[in-house]
Amino acid sequence: MQTIITIPEPVRRKAVAAGPIGERWLTTLASQVAALAKAWGLSIGRTLTGGTEAFVAEATTADGRAAVLKLLPPWLAADTSEFQMLLAARGQGYAEVYASDVAAGAVLLERLGSPLATLGLSVDAQIAIICETLVAAWAAPPAGVRLMNGAEKAQSLSEFIVATWHALGKPCAAQVVDTALHYAEERRQHFNSRAAVLAHGDAHAWNTLLVPHSTPRRFKFIDPDGLFIEPAYDLAIPMREWSSELLMGDSLALGRQRCRQLAALTGVAPAPIWQWGFIERVSTGLLCLQVGLPEGREMLTVAQRWVEAIMLEERTLWS
Repeated sequence: MQTIITIPEPVRRKAVAAGPIGERWLTTLASQVAALAKAWGLSIGRTLTGGTEAFVAEATTADGRAAVLKLLPPWLAADTSEFQMLLAARGQGYAEVYASDVAAGAVLLERLGSPLATLGLSVDAQIAIICETLVAAWAAPPAGVRLMNGAEKAQSLSEFIVATWHALGKPCAAQVVDTALHYAEERRQHFNSRAAVLAHGDAHAWNTLLVPHSTPRRFKFIDPDGLFIEPAYDLAIPMREWSSELLMGDSLALGRQRCRQLAALTGVAPAPIWQWGFIERVSTGLLCLQVGLPEGREMLTVAQRWVEAIMLEERTLWS
């Protein structure tokens, strides 16, 4: 029997924009899903929306477990960081892997519940849950796992910031970029493999999902970037998010308060959290502007306020 699937429009658009390789992927997607369903004994359910590149659908295994089937397009499947990360985690803090075919860019995962972002919790409560889940998930990588390390990540973000800032016509002040680059160089030089962990790399509230029927309530992560880096990097993502709250008052004081909160919840030193948070705020702000997402402007405005306030503090200190 032919497998009929629904391809979300954002996924279709991204594939078409990729050219012939994307169009071939779209035409063979139904047959790939059918082959995996047969190989893994699955009943395929509804397509899940919200993503923009991978095909994701609900599935049920032969023994009745609720699962999610995820197929990456070829240009993402070539990077095995996500699969390495999920397999290495073995369900500790991350959706459990039931089956995988790395060569095909396919993985069958434990089906989790609602994203943290949809539960109506305060920002402070969401931050506390993300931190609790991160602390449970951080671990040393098993032998044979090779992920981008902290020094490489810092260098990569520096190069992206410079190139994108120029390409977009310098949409924020040079002091903002210079500060981000200075912090990135510090984090690059401070990379220490003995202090590094398996890190998610994008641990925001939409990637933090409720574990169904858990008592007490627990959460797990999905969609990891997969990094071997100091824990402070994962805490840069909550520093980057919720910009509107940081624009409602003294942005520097509110940012420092959040940084201290993250440090207290995890036992991680505040200085690297602040530096990675600033780097992530600038790089992601520029990325959002590049792809037309309005939140990029808020991210950069907060960074600008932070830089201006710190410079004023320094001038006052030495005057």
